[in-house]
Amino acid sequence: MIEIELDGQKVGIAEGSTVMHAAEKAGTYVPHFCYHKKLSIAASCRMCLVDIEKMPKPMPACATTATQGMIVHTKTDKAIKAQQSVMEFLLINHPLDCPICDQGGECQLQDIAVGYGASASRYQEEKRVVPVKDVGPLISMQEMARCIHCTRCVRFGQEIAGVMELGMSQRGEHAQIETFLNHTIDSELSGNMIDICPVGALTSKPFRYSARTWELSRRKSVSPHDSTGANLIVQVKNNRVMRVVPFENEAVNECWIADRDRFSYEALNGDDRLTTPMIKQGGQWKTVDWQTALEYVANGLKQISAEFGAFSLGALVSPHATLEELHLSVKLMQGLGSNNIDHRLRNAEFAATEGVRYLGTSIASLSELQSVLIVGSNLRKEHPLFAQRIRQSARKGCQVSSINVCNDDWAMPVAHRVEVPAAQWVQALAAVAAAVALEKGTTAPVAVAADDAAVAIARSLLAGERKAILLGNGAAHHAQASSLLALAQWLADQTGASFGYLTEAANTVGAQLVGAQPTADGLHAGQMLGGALKAVVLLNTEPEFDSAAGAQAAEVLGKAQMVVSLNPFKANMAFCDVMLPISPFTETSGTFVNAEGRAQSFHAVVQPLGETRPAWKVLRVLANMLNVPGFDFNSSDQVLQSIPGLTNGDVVQVPADRFGNRTTAAIDLSDSAGAPVVAGIYQLDGILRRAPALQKTADARAVGTQEVAA
Repeated sequence: MIEIELDGQKVGIAEGSTVMHAAEKAGTYVPHFCYHKKLSIAASCRMCLVDIEKMPKPMPACATTATQGMIVHTKTDKAIKAQQSVMEFLLINHPLDCPICDQGGECQLQDIAVGYGASASRYQEEKRVVPVKDVGPLISMQEMARCIHCTRCVRFGQEIAGVMELGMSQRGEHAQIETFLNHTIDSELSGNMIDICPVGALTSKPFRYSARTWELSRRKSVSPHDSTGANLIVQVKNNRVMRVVPFENEAVNECWIADRDRFSYEALNGDDRLTTPMIKQGGQWKTVDWQTALEYVANGLKQISAEFGAFSLGALVSPHATLEELHLSVKLMQGLGSNNIDHRLRNAEFAATEGVRYLGTSIASLSELQSVLIVGSNLRKEHPLFAQRIRQSARKGCQVSSINVCNDDWAMPVAHRVEVPAAQWVQALAAVAAAVALEKGTTAPVAVAADDAAVAIARSLLAGERKAILLGNGAAHHAQASSLLALAQWLADQTGASFGYLTEAANTVGAQLVGAQPTADGLHAGQMLGGALKAVVLLNTEPEFDSAAGAQAAEVLGKAQMVVSLNPFKANMAFCDVMLPISPFTETSGTFVNAEGRAQSFHAVVQPLGETRPAWKVLRVLANMLNVPGFDFNSSDQVLQSIPGLTNGDVVQVPADRFGNRTTAAIDLSDSAGAPVVAGIYQLDGILRRAPALQKTADARAVGTQEVAA
């Protein structure tokens, strides 16, 4: 530690820190544009000039290393005049279009100009004009004349997203930020460039000109998509979601969110929303009231249960549903005498688990790994924010290894790759285990020869202290998932690594916690989608797109006597008999449990659309109509408090003993497994599939092309 004096205040900071870091610690504001705490130092804007004693001229606080005994002044005439001069230069070419700028009201340049800008400009020359650029459906670069060349967007692409999609060409007043060769911006994290742009040069194309920042109410929420559990600020106007931006949580998503978290809100206001209950009669859909719809469902379930037995009833539930909705679904089915309920719709293996499968480590620890082996995952597209953290580890020297079907571009250096068909993943991982056994002089769990790639991966796992073995969505959905887990467990025991699943959805872990999977005498998702049921309840899922059965699911479910769809959208219309409109995450309260086991509760940010109702309320009323006891809940919080095994209080906590990735499964080396079913980045759930801007991206189009080709 060293100590400096900042505006008369003693500040202790770590050696090697900058004056800007000292100012942040002391709570002293130094104006800046190019500096960002998560990006490298550029010192290009010069707005953070400060007066340092014994220095002949003002120095940039962001790029000046603090030294013992340094005396810094941020409010002297020398410092303020330097900052005012920089502001004058920045405004030479800046268009004075604040009244129509989409970033007006939340513009860093606008705010700082109030304090450091002059009332009039001395420059009379014409301002420069920068050509309009079209870089895709998410980011607008219509007004790049506003750009002040802070290069935050360029550095973000290089350092956080891992892809340098933007760069600066030319020099002086001819300089401009562009993609070159008319390419589009296709990173799955690209929307963060909008947030970090300190002026109105990069703006949100879907949000553009739809509202002013001061018209928006800001409400906290949690992402309903992947298993990161990214914290969000949902911005609302007139009971309508207008924009989604990140809420900073260093332990979860830092200050970033993925594009699917940011732009999926468009679907919430789309034409495909289901706003009233509907019943199919004579092949035609008719709008009815809630009482009629629920009585129809209750009577139908009673009749089918009486005729075929409770075993003929089942529920397929989404791992994107809230903890409360999943818990009530389990209670309802069990109250009706059936254990046929499952959330593992894309799985090919349904082995009984001895614990709740989860990440096996904290999300924050992914940024500090020294070695990591990832099995069966296109990490960058399936878990963009996890990939971002592992990318930071790779920048610090982490050895990243992969076992997967193909050489996916993870936008980070991958030291060792094994590319084999999914049917050979078990053998490939067993070869790594054999290599570890050879290095340590122990007995391998199965007899497999170790090739050079396996030896290289083994040595990287044996080196260092902070390491992890992570099983991706492909490994979780694999027909030999338990064998892959058994090998990962053996490797972790031998190398000292953590091991676990990246987990697919927002509440995959939560679904396990509440038992949203069959007990010994229940049917799993594969059997239910094989035609074993007479009545099926679908909670927030579309089996055609969300299950391993694919298009066959529609044919099978079409043969059931009753299919009830609880969904925010007009989904499953081809084969269901009743559609009940339930609230998406923005219109209900609930809890998601992310990959590391962190329970995060949230509230509704807008009123339900039309006759839409929160799913927990629909399930409660339906259970009361079916005379199922134990459904006397008046709030989702009461439902949460009733879930056994949770530590309930101001912050919901899941006891550590509920989690466990350990397995006693035998290792099967056969290679008859087919390719696991893994959703595309913007096909993961119903909200994403209906978000227009996301479906126009290169990633979405690539998946569509593959489906056509297949």
